[in-house]
Amino acid sequence: MECVGISFYPITFVFMMSQIFSSIPSAQLIVEYCKRYGILDVVISPGSRNAALTIGFSNDQSIQAYSIVDERCAAFFALGMAQKKGKPVAVVCTSGSAIANYYPAVTEAYYSNIPLVVISADRPKYLIDIGDGQTIQQENFFQKHVCYAVNLKDDTCQDPTKSPLSFNADKLRQAMTQCLEKSMPIHINAAFDEPLYNTESALFPEVKEQLEAVQINKKEVLDAKDDFVKDWNSAERKLVLIGVNHATQIDESVLEQLADDPSVIVMTEITSNVVHQNFFQSIDSILAPIEKSTRKDVLFEKLQPDMLITMGGMLVSKKIKKFLRTYKPEQHYHIGPHQALDTFFCSPKHLKTRVNSFFDLVSADLKDVVSSYYGFWKPLKDQTDALLESYTAKIPYTDFKVFSQLFTHLPAYENVHFANSSTIRYANLFDSPKPINAFSNRGTSGIDGSTSTAVGFAVASQQPTTLITGDLSFFYDSNALWNQYIPAHFKIIIINNSGGGIFRILPGDKDQAYFQSYFETRHELTAEPLSQMYGLGYTKIESMDALEEKLPGFFSSNDKPQIMEIMTPTEVNDEILLNYFNDLVQAFDA
Repeated sequence: MECVGISFYPITFVFMMSQIFSSIPSAQLIVEYCKRYGILDVVISPGSRNAALTIGFSNDQSIQAYSIVDERCAAFFALGMAQKKGKPVAVVCTSGSAIANYYPAVTEAYYSNIPLVVISADRPKYLIDIGDGQTIQQENFFQKHVCYAVNLKDDTCQDPTKSPLSFNADKLRQAMTQCLEKSMPIHINAAFDEPLYNTESALFPEVKEQLEAVQINKKEVLDAKDDFVKDWNSAERKLVLIGVNHATQIDESVLEQLADDPSVIVMTEITSNVVHQNFFQSIDSILAPIEKSTRKDVLFEKLQPDMLITMGGMLVSKKIKKFLRTYKPEQHYHIGPHQALDTFFCSPKHLKTRVNSFFDLVSADLKDVVSSYYGFWKPLKDQTDALLESYTAKIPYTDFKVFSQLFTHLPAYENVHFANSSTIRYANLFDSPKPINAFSNRGTSGIDGSTSTAVGFAVASQQPTTLITGDLSFFYDSNALWNQYIPAHFKIIIINNSGGGIFRILPGDKDQAYFQSYFETRHELTAEPLSQMYGLGYTKIESMDALEEKLPGFFSSNDKPQIMEIMTPTEVNDEILLNYFNDLVQAFDA
């Protein structure tokens, strides 16, 4: 075991004469500690109880503050910013139901290892549960979905010599340290008494006394390193699964080492952001036809790994989870600085370090093993690739056909956010001919917040960003467009099949009225009125010819944000998708 220390030092800020501070000591303390820990992006929703925080953050020249009215959208907006920047972003709200609207984004941040800093203003304890307005029980509100919760002592007297600054400073240090160490959300709940709007021209001396240098220690746990090397050198079948991963997180040298090993199969998804001709990106295009094959048991046994190595975050494919839970590997290792989830019920050994650091350490000890593992499966992968191309050429205008064209036209190195449900699943069937940076909220995999996350990401990156979404996900989060920060190069592609088309693929009686009303949720909405209301460009597509004609110009238009709404049929998409997997069976039954 080794320990790597990362130091954060006090930042010296030059304040102009117009600098304004809240007169509430703990509000001053929160703002100053955010700066000390590098939390310089703050998303604020309007309210009165959080006035002291709003005054402090919005008047600090080192803080970039954003105003987002809808708290649910605000939290996902901040999450998207943190996803891009790889460092904490704060959200600030008033008391009462406001904090409840943060919950979906907090759970997503928790399961995606995104450092979201939730700061909720609260009423003092003597006003809780007596009938005062905008008051709920806010202490420990997020329970098991944050890595640390802080309930600051009431700052009721507003006298810095008597307020609980020392206690609050200690709790803030603990919370922010945990946020940085674990890359997970934290919750800071701060009670403020009236008056809320009074200001000062300088920090209180008592607040300055609580500011200090910050020391963060990130531990790398390598206790299982020797076991890994031993198992690697004896395993004839090694399956490497890469989940959600940023493009720069795994070096090319590591990928080449894995690609050149005949005992290794690397399976990825589009959000893995690693591309190699030897890697298997479309996992379901391998597993779905095996499930239907007459040789099912034989093929699954041939695919069963001796050793499973996982990297990155969450996986989309349910089929790979089902397969590995049934055909378990003898050993499972997870390499990465965050938690090792027991997704496959194999009790993984956790190598708590970055992938590059680990392979730098062990590469010289890894030996070649005689194996036909990759050699057996690569021809089958090539056949599925060829069948995908031929199948796409012969099918009619449907969701499947549309996605094939989108990947043909996506610009190189575009940041592409995929909404959840059917959108991310279709995306995993295709290889992008040009490199893209792919993202999706796979922590909890909900459709809520996809648009807000993509907008926040686009604001943080200031690079061309495209959201590809379904109609339900888009309309569910339409308040994401209610802000003044959307960059001109931000684009939204909506696949509108008039309902939740994914439910037609799942078991259920699709011909019953209750199915259409309560599962599929049919509708006749379009995004055109929303695009007019928010001043976005709008293009409607209703045929394959129109799509092929309009896509190039859509991606080159950067004068204002754009929406392309692609209207697809409602009732044939499921048949086209399922028939694709049926078509693939021929390769596995041969």
